[in-house]
Amino acid sequence: MLPALGPHGTAVPVVSAARAAQLRAGILDWFAQHARDLPWRASDRTAWGVLVSEVMLQQTPVARALPTWTEWMARWPTPGDVAAASTADVLRAWGRLGYPRRALRLHECARAIATDHDGDVPHDEAELLALPGIGAYTAAAVVAFAFGGRSVVLDTNVRRVLARAVAGVALPPVSQTADEVRTAAAVVPAEPAAAARWAAASMELGALVCTTRAPRCDACPVASLCAWRAAGRPADSHVARRRTQAWAGTDRQVRGRVMALFRETLTPVRIADVEALWPDHAQLARCLDGLMADGLVEKLPAGAAVPTFRLPLSPAR
Repeated sequence: MLPALGPHGTAVPVVSAARAAQLRAGILDWFAQHARDLPWRASDRTAWGVLVSEVMLQQTPVARALPTWTEWMARWPTPGDVAAASTADVLRAWGRLGYPRRALRLHECARAIATDHDGDVPHDEAELLALPGIGAYTAAAVVAFAFGGRSVVLDTNVRRVLARAVAGVALPPVSQTADEVRTAAAVVPAEPAAAARWAAASMELGALVCTTRAPRCDACPVASLCAWRAAGRPADSHVARRRTQAWAGTDRQVRGRVMALFRETLTPVRIADVEALWPDHAQLARCLDGLMADGLVEKLPAGAAVPTFRLPLSPAR
């Protein structure tokens, strides 16, 4: 068996060594032929470039993130470059990627790396976790993809692949479980370089073949090993599966419009220009207050004839 460690340091055999080896071999062979040519996978990638890609790709497809990542890295190739930029410039460069608080956290992360790590992205998973805005998945991904280290990289794609191939269910639980982590750890190769490649390969399979709504089992390299397929592809059993929220009319849409106005305007914006964006002024005010609370917009000091706002010039605290 290739064991994972349980809560008290005991070995927990969640998948046999033989089955884990078969899954790895099939998926790694497939990846060798079908891996996408992405710049954050290139031989000249930097650890900072990998970290930026991981933050941008959270809840954002590769096709949308790639142009922004390319422009970002050309403008700010190191953490120190981003740390020296104004918050307003960072938010403008983030563009329409969505969830702009990610840009603030990435800015804070760059400042921490520049100040506390002499501008070098840490190699250690614990040190990465201590950086602003870096969670367990991102820390593990940077260890694997930037430094070729052994870590348990468990994003939604990998969770789905393992849920189907090992657990025999259509989709993983809504929230990640300890059993999932143990299963994932049991499949990770012991050798660091192989572990890093496995992380990329299993993620790629989930993104391109073992997709949520229309999995292409005919193109899957481990279809013959898949417990879900062997069970007849049973439907998802999670009643509380979160549904995607509609966009039109939501606070997210309003916030997006407000942020677009501020990104496109280099001078302070008057309240009348903000109010022209949306007919429901109560909803608009709520969203504007939320953007200020999140550190994405700031109100100019009192004394102006009318309320005036702008993107922050210095990093949020």
